[in-house]
Amino acid sequence: MLKKILIIFILLLLPVFASAEIANEARLDYNKGLDYYKIGQYEKAAEYFRSAVNVSPDFIDAYYNLGSIYEFLGQYQAALTVFEQIFIRQPSDYEAVYKAAAVAFKLGQYEKAMQYLETIPRSSSQYDLARSLERQIRSSNTGGRDINVPLQTVDTVSNQVSHMFEGIQGPTGMVTDDYGNLYVACYADNSIAKIFPSGQRVIFAKDKRINGPIGLAIDALGNIYVANYSNNNVLKITKNGVITVLIANIDKPYGLYLKGNMLFISSQGSNSVLRYKLDN
Repeated sequence: MLKKILIIFILLLLPVFASAEIANEARLDYNKGLDYYKIGQYEKAAEYFRSAVNVSPDFIDAYYNLGSIYEFLGQYQAALTVFEQIFIRQPSDYEAVYKAAAVAFKLGQYEKAMQYLETIPRSSSQYDLARSLERQIRSSNTGGRDINVPLQTVDTVSNQVSHMFEGIQGPTGMVTDDYGNLYVACYADNSIAKIFPSGQRVIFAKDKRINGPIGLAIDALGNIYVANYSNNNVLKITKNGVITVLIANIDKPYGLYLKGNMLFISSQGSNSVLRYKLDN
């Protein structure tokens, strides 16, 4: 009798172990995808993100990154298909909903784009972007203008040449490192974009802990500090992408200024400026 109970117990545990094993395999593929993405091997990164969602069909972050890579590579139909999978599984993920609408717009599928935009509520951080895209769609007569042109050369009146980076979702704070790379806080996308001197753009950091980034600062070691406005804290992101909360409980942090090892933070919520001494 005891043996029979033990066998039943083992059988009951098997699905749990199998589920955990699948989750671990998907997470390993996902992390490999991130590693390849950071070094610019986008096709390889996409391969691992695809593997992650094949192993775990509800892995939303893997879908999002896969769709973003397809969009970056100009494979808009593939990107739309991926973002639609997120909408099916998690229709309240309004970042992905906006992405689906934006890609549909690029494909000239205006009715579909409008359908996605209409699901984004006023309470969402994507609402203003959605309304802006809606106006572009309504004013488009022959397909409209590409809303995510990575790099455009502009001739000024003085005949000088400058570069304009478009399609950055809610750009706020900016910093540069010693190698000439530009980092831009994307408030509406809850991410940090990295733009290389060549003009190539990648997502340097995107994480659930990043929520309403505004001010940025960078130290001599390449660590980036983020005024995380909507989460009332300041984040530290190492040059390898490791994210930690540096300072918590700051009421609506906005601007950052770094002098030596002293970080100054403006707090809009408390009408004050805080000073924080860094360890490094």
